[in-house]
Amino acid sequence: MPATGKPVGAHPKRLLKRADFLAVRGGEKRRGRLFLVEVLDRGDGLSPRVGYTVTKKVGNAVVRNRVRRRLREAVRTHAADDMAPGNDYVIVGREDVLAIPFGQLKAELSRRLRGTR
Repeated sequence: MPATGKPVGAHPKRLLKRADFLAVRGGEKRRGRLFLVEVLDRGDGLSPRVGYTVTKKVGNAVVRNRVRRRLREAVRTHAADDMAPGNDYVIVGREDVLAIPFGQLKAELSRRLRGTR
Protein backbone atom coordinates (compact mmCIF):
# COMPACT_ATOMS: atom_id res chain seq x y z
CA MET A 1 0.00 0.00 0.00
CA PRO A 2 1.52 3.35 -0.94
CA ALA A 3 1.80 6.32 1.42
CA THR A 4 -1.56 7.67 0.22
CA GLY A 5 -3.33 4.80 1.96
CA LYS A 6 -5.09 3.67 -1.20
CA PRO A 7 -4.62 0.06 -2.23
CA VAL A 8 -2.60 -0.82 -5.30
CA GLY A 9 -4.10 -3.29 -7.76
CA ALA A 10 -7.16 -3.50 -9.93
CA HIS A 11 -10.16 -1.59 -8.66
CA PRO A 12 -13.52 -3.07 -9.50
CA LYS A 13 -15.53 -1.19 -12.08
CA ARG A 14 -18.99 0.12 -11.21
CA LEU A 15 -22.37 -1.20 -12.24
CA LEU A 16 -24.35 1.78 -13.47
CA LYS A 17 -27.25 0.59 -15.63
CA ARG A 18 -30.48 -0.79 -14.26
CA ALA A 19 -30.31 -3.70 -16.70
CA ASP A 20 -26.97 -4.76 -15.20
CA PHE A 21 -28.41 -4.67 -11.67
CA LEU A 22 -31.41 -6.74 -12.77
CA ALA A 23 -29.17 -9.28 -14.51
CA VAL A 24 -27.18 -9.84 -11.31
CA ARG A 25 -30.41 -10.63 -9.45
CA GLY A 26 -30.53 -13.92 -11.37
CA GLY A 27 -27.18 -15.03 -9.96
CA GLU A 28 -26.07 -16.49 -6.65
CA LYS A 29 -27.24 -14.84 -3.42
CA ARG A 30 -25.07 -14.74 -0.31
CA ARG A 31 -27.18 -13.61 2.63
CA GLY A 32 -25.83 -12.09 5.81
CA ARG A 33 -26.97 -10.05 8.78
CA LEU A 34 -25.37 -6.85 7.47
CA PHE A 35 -25.99 -7.11 3.74
CA LEU A 36 -26.93 -9.35 0.85
CA VAL A 37 -24.35 -9.99 -1.85
CA GLU A 38 -25.64 -11.02 -5.28
CA VAL A 39 -23.03 -12.49 -7.63
CA LEU A 40 -23.26 -13.19 -11.36
CA ASP A 41 -20.49 -14.79 -13.41
CA ARG A 42 -20.31 -12.92 -16.72
CA GLY A 43 -18.05 -15.54 -18.25
CA ASP A 44 -15.34 -13.13 -19.41
CA GLY A 45 -12.02 -12.50 -17.68
CA LEU A 46 -12.43 -8.75 -17.39
CA SER A 47 -12.22 -6.88 -14.11
CA PRO A 48 -15.08 -7.36 -11.64
CA ARG A 49 -17.91 -4.83 -11.43
CA VAL A 50 -19.74 -3.82 -8.26
CA GLY A 51 -22.96 -1.95 -7.54
CA TYR A 52 -24.52 -0.81 -4.28
CA THR A 53 -28.20 -0.76 -3.36
CA VAL A 54 -29.83 0.45 -0.16
CA THR A 55 -33.64 0.37 -0.03
CA LYS A 56 -35.88 3.03 1.45
CA LYS A 57 -36.79 0.57 4.18
CA VAL A 58 -33.37 1.31 5.72
CA GLY A 59 -34.11 4.99 6.31
CA ASN A 60 -34.09 8.42 4.76
CA ALA A 61 -31.57 9.58 2.13
CA VAL A 62 -28.96 10.58 4.71
CA VAL A 63 -28.97 7.14 6.34
CA ARG A 64 -28.97 5.32 2.99
CA ASN A 65 -26.01 7.36 1.77
CA ARG A 66 -24.07 6.64 4.98
CA VAL A 67 -24.66 2.90 4.51
CA ARG A 68 -23.59 3.12 0.87
CA ARG A 69 -20.45 5.12 1.70
CA ARG A 70 -19.36 2.65 4.38
CA LEU A 71 -19.82 -0.29 2.02
CA ARG A 72 -17.98 1.48 -0.79
CA GLU A 73 -15.05 2.31 1.49
CA ALA A 74 -14.87 -1.26 2.81
CA VAL A 75 -14.66 -2.58 -0.75
CA ARG A 76 -12.09 0.04 -1.74
CA THR A 77 -9.73 -0.51 1.18
CA HIS A 78 -10.09 -4.20 1.85
CA ALA A 79 -12.43 -6.42 -0.12
CA ALA A 80 -11.63 -5.52 -3.75
CA ASP A 81 -8.92 -8.20 -3.80
CA ASP A 82 -11.52 -10.86 -2.94
CA MET A 83 -13.59 -10.18 -6.07
CA ALA A 84 -13.12 -12.72 -8.84
CA PRO A 85 -12.44 -11.43 -12.37
CA GLY A 86 -15.42 -11.74 -14.70
CA ASN A 87 -18.01 -11.42 -11.93
CA ASP A 88 -20.62 -8.77 -11.21
CA TYR A 89 -21.48 -8.03 -7.58
CA VAL A 90 -24.46 -6.15 -6.13
CA ILE A 91 -24.25 -5.38 -2.42
CA VAL A 92 -27.62 -4.66 -0.82
CA GLY A 93 -26.90 -2.80 2.42
CA ARG A 94 -28.87 -2.97 5.64
CA GLU A 95 -29.00 -0.50 8.51
CA ASP A 96 -26.87 -2.74 10.76
CA VAL A 97 -23.86 -1.68 8.66
CA LEU A 98 -23.82 1.60 10.60
CA ALA A 99 -23.81 -0.06 14.02
CA ILE A 100 -20.76 -2.32 13.82
CA PRO A 101 -17.05 -1.39 13.89
CA PHE A 102 -15.47 -0.82 10.48
CA GLY A 103 -12.96 -3.67 10.91
CA GLN A 104 -15.76 -6.13 11.48
CA LEU A 105 -17.59 -4.81 8.41
CA LYS A 106 -14.49 -5.29 6.25
CA ALA A 107 -14.00 -8.86 7.47
CA GLU A 108 -17.65 -9.81 6.91
CA LEU A 109 -17.71 -8.26 3.44
CA SER A 110 -14.50 -10.00 2.46
CA ARG A 111 -15.88 -13.32 3.67
CA ARG A 112 -19.13 -12.92 1.72
CA LEU A 113 -17.32 -11.90 -1.46
CA ARG A 114 -15.10 -14.97 -1.28
CA GLY A 115 -18.21 -17.11 -0.80
CA THR A 116 -17.23 -18.67 2.50
CA ARG A 117 -19.54 -18.94 5.47
